[in-house]
Amino acid sequence: MNWMNWIIIFSVLVVACLGLAIIYGRSRWQSDTLILRTKLLQGRQIIKPQIYDSQEIVNLPTPVQRFFQTVIKDGQAIVAAVNLSQEGQFNFNEMSDKWNPFTATQFFVTKQLGFDWDAKIQMAPGLRAFVHDTYLLGAGNLHASLLGLVTLANMRDTPELNQGELLRFLAETAWYPTALLPSQGVRWEAIDDTSALGTLTDGATTVSLVFGFNPEGTIATIYAADRYRDKLIVMPWGGKFSEYAVREGMLIPLVGEVGWVHPEGLRLYFKGTITEVSYDFAC
Repeated sequence: MNWMNWIIIFSVLVVACLGLAIIYGRSRWQSDTLILRTKLLQGRQIIKPQIYDSQEIVNLPTPVQRFFQTVIKDGQAIVAAVNLSQEGQFNFNEMSDKWNPFTATQFFVTKQLGFDWDAKIQMAPGLRAFVHDTYLLGAGNLHASLLGLVTLANMRDTPELNQGELLRFLAETAWYPTALLPSQGVRWEAIDDTSALGTLTDGATTVSLVFGFNPEGTIATIYAADRYRDKLIVMPWGGKFSEYAVREGMLIPLVGEVGWVHPEGLRLYFKGTITEVSYDFAC
């Protein structure tokens, strides 16, 4: 056998091994996703009340009342869990426009509240970063891996991470708006005619967001004065919602964008569109 044949055999073996490694990484990642979401389901608690009564909002700030009057109707069942699919772009360096496409699924539980965002971000042709961004039983978890094989980041259950993940949960309640009701744990304070402060506590962690509302009553923006980027750096953080549509009786935004607020303005790192969404309701 000449040297060319050996090179061909070696190349085939390398490709085969790489293919098997990719399949193994994907399978292991899917298994981790199943474990996380099973834990979220096992942590679910009874939701009360199970049906929205508009009398609940009569003492809330005017823009918050208008919001609920716009996005849900009297008798709306309270959301217990959410499954959604997303596609969009993620920018790992918001100082410049270097956007990478992603697809993701996300599962939320509203009590005991938590979520798992399972994303696949295209880094280069044939090369994807797998990301779990999770809030589970009061603890945040950020795990990023190359093809599910090589760990790029793995942060778990620090006060700074827990704060950031709970802020994300509160921001994304725009997709399941019954979770913003006072009966579901959110406290509202008036700011002005177009905005209000929403505060949510889960265990040892308390977070607050300024919700800015459109004239028609939907959420236009969210803003947190202080969110941890890491253990040392705190920055303002915010986002925008748009493209509202009715899904299972609720008016929700299909497009969301978030980023860090620098002195010169908001620099986005995430742009996502919901492609599918389904709900489980309290019963």
